[in-house]
Amino acid sequence: MKKLALALSLFFVVGDSHSAQAQSKHAPSLSEGLSLRAINGHEISPDGKFMAYRIRETDWKENAYVRQIWLLNVATGESFQFTRGKKSAGAMEWSPDGRWLAFVTEREPAGILPEEKKDDKDKKKDDDSSEKPAAQQIWLISPTGGEAWQLTRHPTDIGGFHWSKDSTQIAFTSSAAESKAEKDRKEKYSDYEVFEEDYRQNQIWAVDVPAAEKMFLPVKATPLTKDSKLNINGFSWSPDSKLIAFAAAKSPSLPAAIDTDIYLLDLAHDNQVRLAVALPAPDNNPVFSPDGKQLAFTSALDQQYFFYANSHIAVVDVDKVFSAPARSTSDVRNLTAKFDEDPDLIDWGPDGIYFAAQQKTTGHLFRLNPQTAQVTRITAPEAFYFSGVSFTKDFKTMAVAADDATHMVELFVSPTDNFAPRKLTDMTAQIADWKLGTAEVISWKSQDGATIEGVLRKPSDYDPGKKYPLLVVIHGGPTGVSDPTLSAGDSYYPMQTWLARGALVLQPNYRGSAGYGAAFRALNVRNLGVGDMWDVMSGVDSLIAKGIVDPSKLGSMGWSQGGYISAFLTTNTDRFKAISVGAGISDWSTYYVSTDITPFTRQYLHATPWDDPTIYAKTSPISNIKKAKTPTLIQSGSADKRVPPPDSFELYRGLQDQHVDSRLILYTGFGHPITKPKSNRAVLQANLDWFNHYLWGDPFPKDSALLGSSQLEPSAPAK
Repeated sequence: MKKLALALSLFFVVGDSHSAQAQSKHAPSLSEGLSLRAINGHEISPDGKFMAYRIRETDWKENAYVRQIWLLNVATGESFQFTRGKKSAGAMEWSPDGRWLAFVTEREPAGILPEEKKDDKDKKKDDDSSEKPAAQQIWLISPTGGEAWQLTRHPTDIGGFHWSKDSTQIAFTSSAAESKAEKDRKEKYSDYEVFEEDYRQNQIWAVDVPAAEKMFLPVKATPLTKDSKLNINGFSWSPDSKLIAFAAAKSPSLPAAIDTDIYLLDLAHDNQVRLAVALPAPDNNPVFSPDGKQLAFTSALDQQYFFYANSHIAVVDVDKVFSAPARSTSDVRNLTAKFDEDPDLIDWGPDGIYFAAQQKTTGHLFRLNPQTAQVTRITAPEAFYFSGVSFTKDFKTMAVAADDATHMVELFVSPTDNFAPRKLTDMTAQIADWKLGTAEVISWKSQDGATIEGVLRKPSDYDPGKKYPLLVVIHGGPTGVSDPTLSAGDSYYPMQTWLARGALVLQPNYRGSAGYGAAFRALNVRNLGVGDMWDVMSGVDSLIAKGIVDPSKLGSMGWSQGGYISAFLTTNTDRFKAISVGAGISDWSTYYVSTDITPFTRQYLHATPWDDPTIYAKTSPISNIKKAKTPTLIQSGSADKRVPPPDSFELYRGLQDQHVDSRLILYTGFGHPITKPKSNRAVLQANLDWFNHYLWGDPFPKDSALLGSSQLEPSAPAK
C-alpha cells in the first residue's frame, strides 16, 4: 500500500530508549544504512491480543534481504521471533477464529501427498500432480506454540490468499502448471516467447484447512475458476463464505489492466461466475459489506484518462448484479465524488468503509459512511507517517505502522473510534548514535505560478549563515510523494552521508505528485519534463535567493520518473555540476514501444508517437541532446521492463557523441528496482563517488563502483 502520513509525533517521544542520554554520534556508512532491521508489514490478531509483524534483515553472505515473522503480545509489548530460516516469510493473514496465522514462504517440502507415492502405477505421466511443487507455498503456525506446517503443495507459486470468514478454507490465486502442449512446443522448438501472447492466467484455488489439520500434511487444492480468458488479480470473501468477488483482466499484461472488471464466484451454485461490474475504466479491489448485501470497489468510473485522475470508491447492490451487471456509472453509487484525492480502499467495517489517502506531504486514515457518503478523518494532526493498518475482527482496535522525521517505522495500537496510538516497538534504538540531518516541508512558486512543496533536509549542525552545496533528489511516479521522514537507510542515494558532509538535500513534490488533488496531478499532462523542470529549478532558485545554497555546487538525481526529470535537466540546462539518471526515460517514443506499461504514455501525452510526434519530441530529453554539457551517470537494471535499457543506451550514446563525461552502469539481472543489498551498495557507492567528485573534487576511489574492470587497480599484496 502507498506510504501515507498519520499524526501525533509526541507518541514517539515517550519511552524511547535512546532519548534518555546523550551519546557520541557518527555518520552512518552505506553498509550500516543497508543493514538496518526494519518493520515490513503487520497483522493484528482478530481478538487484538497479538500482533504478527515482519522484520527485514540484511544477509550479506547470501546477498539477500530476509523477512521473518515476529509475534508481539499487545498487552505487555513483549515479542519474539516466530519464523526462521534462510528464506523470507511473505504475505500473512490470521484465520478469523484466531487459531492460525497463515503465511507464504519458500521452504523444503513437507510430507508427500497420497497421490504422489511412487507405487501409484495408475498415475498419468502428464497429470498436474506429478509436477514438482513450486517454491512459494502457504504454511500455518499457531500463536500458542508449535512448529509451522505446510498447508499447500501446489505446482505453481502461490499469489495472493485470503481465509474464508468461517475459517475452513483458504483461497489463493495461482497460474496453471505448464501444459503438455507447452512442453511439446519446447521439446520441438526449444524455448522462445511470443510477445504478449505467451502467458498463463491466474485462477482461484481453495484448500480445505480442517482436512489438512487431520494429518498436519499438505492437501491438494481445488480449482474454483477455470476461465482461460480471465487473469484474476485480487479477491475477497463474502461474510457467509458462499461468494467470492474478484477483479480480472483479459491477460496478465499491464495494458490489459485497462479492461479490468469485477466478477462474482458463486460457491453455492457449482462455482458459477457472473460479471458484476464492467465500467469503462478499470474496476478493482472488491470488498463486501458486513451483511454481504453490497460490494464496494475502486474505479475511475467513466474517465478516459485515469492514470492521473482521482479514482473513486463506489458501491453496488449484490442482488442487482446477479440480475444484470453494472455497466455504467448510473448503475453504481459513487461515494467519494467530493473527495479530491485517490482513496486507497482498505476494508468495510460495522461503522463504515475505511480508506487511506495522501494529503500534501502527509496522509491519513478515513472512514466513509456508505449511506450519507460523509467522510471522517480518523487520524490527526500532521507529523506521523503511516505505512500500514490492520483491524481486529470487531474493528474496535487498530494497529498501525508509522515513522516520522526522527524515528524509524514503529508499531502502534489504538482504539479505532478515538485515535490514541500506544507505541509497542523501538526499532529506532538502532540509530541512537547516528549523526542524522533534519527534515522540514517548504514551498515555493513555480514558473507558471503553481505552488510547489518539497522536503528540505539540513545537516544536524546547520548554520543559516553559510552557503551549502545542494543535491536535488527527485521521487518517481510521477504520482509518488516525498515526505519528511527519517530516511536513514536509502537504497539509491546516500542522503544522510551528504548531509553529514555538509550539504543540503531538496526533494521536490513536482506537479503530478500525489496528495495535492486531481488538478495538480494533471498539471504535467502534455507538459512532462517542461513543467517538471520549472518546479525543480524554481525550488533551487528559491533556496539560492535565501542565501543558503552555493549556486556553483548543484547536483540532481532520481529513479524512474525522477530519473526522467534528471535526464531532462541534463539536456535542457547547464546549471548542475553533475546529474545521475536512474532507470529514466530519455525518449518517449522509444519508451512507448518497449515498456510494459504502454498506456502510461498515451494517457499523459494524449497521443501515440504516430499521432503527435511533436509532443513526443517536446517532452523527450533526447530532443535537446546537442545542448548537453553536464556530467551524467546513468544506472539501470539490465532486465528492466518498466523502463527498458534502450532508453539508457540512447541517452548514453547521445552524451558520448557530445563528448560529455558520462557513465552507464547496468545492474545484471535486475528489473526496475534494485533489490539485493550488495547491488544497492553498488548503486549508492556509484552515486556517492560521482557527486563527491564533481561537487567536492574528490578523486574516484581505486575500488569505486563507477569503475569498469579495465580501470580497477590490483589490491596491494597482503602482509
